[in-house]
Amino acid sequence: MSATSVSAAHAARSARSLPPAASSAWLYSVLFFISGFPALLYQIVWQRSLFTLFGANIESVTIIVTIFMLGLGLGSLAGGRLSAFPGMRLLAAFGCIELGTGAFGMASLWLFHRVAAHTAGSSLPATAAVATALLLVPTLLMGSTLPLLSEHFVRCTGNVGESVGLLYCLNTLGSGIASLSAAWFLMRALGESGSVRLAVGLNLFAGSMALLLQMRRAPAARIGADEFPPEPETESLLPLPAAMLLAGATGFIALAWEIVWYRLYSFATGASATAFPILLGIYLLGIAYGALRVRDACARSLRHTRRRLLGFCAEVVLGGSMIAFLLGPALAALVVHFPLLPLLPVFISAALLGAAFPLLSHVAIDPRQNAGKSVSLLYLSNIVGCTAGSFLVGFILFDYLSTRVISVLLLFLGLGVALLLMRFAGHDARKTRLSAYVAAALLLVLASGPLFSHAFERLLFKRDYHPGMQFSDLVENRNGVIAVYTGTEDLGYTTSTVYGGGTFDGRFNTDPSHDSNGIFRMYAVAGMRPEAKHVLMIGLASGSWAQVAANMPALEDLTIVEINPGYLPLIRKHPEVQSLLHNPRVHIVIDDGRRWLLAHPDRFDLIVCNTTFNWRANTTNLLSVEFLQLIRAHLLPGGILYYNTTWSPRVMATGIAVYPYALRVEGFLAVGDSPIMLDKERWRALLSNYRIDGRPVIDPSDASQRNTLDQLLQLPDQLDVPEDGLESRASLARRLAGVRLVTDDNMGTEWDPNPQSLP
Repeated sequence: MSATSVSAAHAARSARSLPPAASSAWLYSVLFFISGFPALLYQIVWQRSLFTLFGANIESVTIIVTIFMLGLGLGSLAGGRLSAFPGMRLLAAFGCIELGTGAFGMASLWLFHRVAAHTAGSSLPATAAVATALLLVPTLLMGSTLPLLSEHFVRCTGNVGESVGLLYCLNTLGSGIASLSAAWFLMRALGESGSVRLAVGLNLFAGSMALLLQMRRAPAARIGADEFPPEPETESLLPLPAAMLLAGATGFIALAWEIVWYRLYSFATGASATAFPILLGIYLLGIAYGALRVRDACARSLRHTRRRLLGFCAEVVLGGSMIAFLLGPALAALVVHFPLLPLLPVFISAALLGAAFPLLSHVAIDPRQNAGKSVSLLYLSNIVGCTAGSFLVGFILFDYLSTRVISVLLLFLGLGVALLLMRFAGHDARKTRLSAYVAAALLLVLASGPLFSHAFERLLFKRDYHPGMQFSDLVENRNGVIAVYTGTEDLGYTTSTVYGGGTFDGRFNTDPSHDSNGIFRMYAVAGMRPEAKHVLMIGLASGSWAQVAANMPALEDLTIVEINPGYLPLIRKHPEVQSLLHNPRVHIVIDDGRRWLLAHPDRFDLIVCNTTFNWRANTTNLLSVEFLQLIRAHLLPGGILYYNTTWSPRVMATGIAVYPYALRVEGFLAVGDSPIMLDKERWRALLSNYRIDGRPVIDPSDASQRNTLDQLLQLPDQLDVPEDGLESRASLARRLAGVRLVTDDNMGTEWDPNPQSLP
């Protein structure tokens, strides 16, 4: 083709693409941006709602997330097929899909709760089947929009990379802003139902506007073959199957890194509820920025050969992997003084890795041959890779490998994908630069030991960290990270402290004379219900409270439900509690506490929930009105629920709103349907005769221990003393009048700003 004909073709292309670019493309762009916002809100709310119903244990989480991603992938495939139908009015199809998504969203929470009322607590296969039935249709609809609009834009512009880059950027940008908005104010202000209503409204607006735009204009005509810009290389540089494989690999790397980042960032924030949406929001904004920059590069593709674009793709994959590798050490080094600065590598790495998909689309897809269908295949491959990366790393590898080792493996995988891309690109000027990247990646691997050394110690202790501090035990598994630090902790004697997910989880101690973990509170509830035969405990941690419960004088059986099995090997190492694992009256179950209650009708004299801080992610599941009502069905006559409020006024107000009788013991609240009291003389007799592993808890012949007994027996005399001792229900009701209750929908204090500072 002559230079004159090239110029003519390029002018024709520019003229054809002018209308969408100049007059109405911005409207389509706004609609696709809006489409991304409710999609992410639905994901956050629906997953959260289903975790409440089916459990927040790793099995349920994995099933729900996998099905969500699977639905998006199948939707992409369906959207691609739909876009290839002759005469298909693509904007109208997009509008109908948005309206359908909004219609489902309107009924979603009602539907979830009705279905779960009959299926919650089911086996994992049944849970998977129910979650699939609930999520497949809406996620299929959401996943089909990118191929449809990609086909529409390619028909107008004739440029695959430019079209996919723009749409990928806009949709991801909407999702990223939605994620940050959810973390900062939406979930706190609107709750689950309000957030869904907002998402529904945006769906209906986007769908209606798309239908109106379609009615005002004819279907976008496909550019004629003579109007496409000439292809510098006509050979099969990157066949579609190879592009699908590479799209899947880059998706695998990107989501696997996100799982690693979340583990580190969640540990640093103490598993705050806002940690994931903030990280996800920054990640999505990075992907959007990368896609936008690639769109500009692809728009100038007449000056770039496919080989150069593939070489560029190799660079962004390897560069993104290297920066992702450095996030952990950067977070550990900067978290004290610059807690948000380590999120910058998340943005940069996501921008680089996110650029790979539009680049692969541009290089591998012929705009003259059903571009929407081809985009759908690449998108499906990318989603399958994302799902596999999340599943393999989060569900399997973390049970066997450390964060450092997994990071090294992902860096090598990024290097392998980059080399494969360069193999397709052939030899060009980028080869020397890529060789330098390879050398740098290998240096990072060699330096991984020092880089990750004491990373979790720095993430936990922050400004209190000093060289030489080291955990005596560190357990990493798919359920999270558990650390044990042995030191004096300003107590004057050595003790071992347990930190679960980056937050204080108790100490190994059952001795009230050296009470480093408030163990007197467990002895107090034993004094309220000394005749308890059947006891349930939700939360195991160090096992100290469970050890006291296991030795209650009248006990016949103690059932302990713990979500993380990583505590068991730690308990085995500590003499104070190790007999718990061999006690024939003790039965330890690894499951989500609420899920277990839904599946088992057993009733108990005493239920103890020694869980965690009220502001942590998913803690509302064990603090809400709905949970307290569920507990009521599991209490025998005269039974007591005794649970940790961590001094939250909202949590305490919720307890006294659900139960007619209550007694506060410091930060713990005992509630029930019968009067509750701690009788001083009955408690004296209990403490004087209490034995653990055959040894007396308090030896009356020892003067110091008699002093401990006397101090403990002052507790019943401290009724309604502010911020100390015991507090009656009447006093609680006066003090907490007007305080908002915790519900599954409003999620309590989980989304409050600066939750650690809450009372």
